[in-house]
Amino acid sequence: MTFTQLAIFAKVAALGSFTTAADQLGISQSAVSHAIRQLEKEWDVKLFIRTQQSISLSSTGKQLLVRTNELLTLAEGLTQEVADLRGVKSGTLRIGSMGISTSIQVLPKILEKFKARYPGIEVIVEEGKDHEVAEWIRDRKVDIGFVVLPNEQFHTTKLIEDALIALIPAQHPLAKQTTIQLADLCKDPFILTLAGSGKFVEQIFEDAKLRPDIKHKYAQIITIIKMVEMGSGVSIVADLAVPDEIMQLFPGVIKKPLSVNYFRTIGLAIPHPSHASPATTAFLQLSKQLFAKK
Repeated sequence: MTFTQLAIFAKVAALGSFTTAADQLGISQSAVSHAIRQLEKEWDVKLFIRTQQSISLSSTGKQLLVRTNELLTLAEGLTQEVADLRGVKSGTLRIGSMGISTSIQVLPKILEKFKARYPGIEVIVEEGKDHEVAEWIRDRKVDIGFVVLPNEQFHTTKLIEDALIALIPAQHPLAKQTTIQLADLCKDPFILTLAGSGKFVEQIFEDAKLRPDIKHKYAQIITIIKMVEMGSGVSIVADLAVPDEIMQLFPGVIKKPLSVNYFRTIGLAIPHPSHASPATTAFLQLSKQLFAKK
């Protein structure tokens, strides 16, 4: 019996569904079924009555659920006490973020959970370009920061893969295509991003033995989108950098997937695990729970 198995049991009981429980827990349905079978085998009981249409708690399951919830509550209380003893109850956490991709798309989801779990920790976020965030981590200006991977100078944790997409004027002939080939983007003036994916964009053209006609280079994603809308050129940017909320402000621009999938990897970086504060470690662990690939 493990606390993970107990948590799965409680979640299935609360939702009345193996599938929904698996979705909410972020694990496979087979993992949920396995956990329940292991508990039933170890306890030599039937926790659920299963039919083709539904599942429900058995009378034994109802009794054991009460004890299970008590244990889970005690475990959560113990976790909080341990966090207090490790210094996570209070303090300051300084985070380096690299623009829309992380400041809007990733960080808020983590901070919502983090602040709820550690309300006494003051969180300070500084936003900068990719290379600036790396400098802040190296210089200890921030405790932890988002970086594009790989980055060999830090201890890093992979969080999410971000696809590269093409930005095309809405009236451009390419806008009618389902996907865009790199060669198609060499026929128009090209707008190169100077943000974290800029070097990656240049590299994929080089690997394909293609040379885009770079006429503009901009660091701000809003500038790039606006210049595309004005017909000044086409571009390739990271998908997370152009969420739908921003694209709606520029109806004259369409984003299209590339014919070949290219991804940049975003992760969190710290100088070294042994140097991480309890608050930093807590933030990193929570981020891994929410985003990191299994």
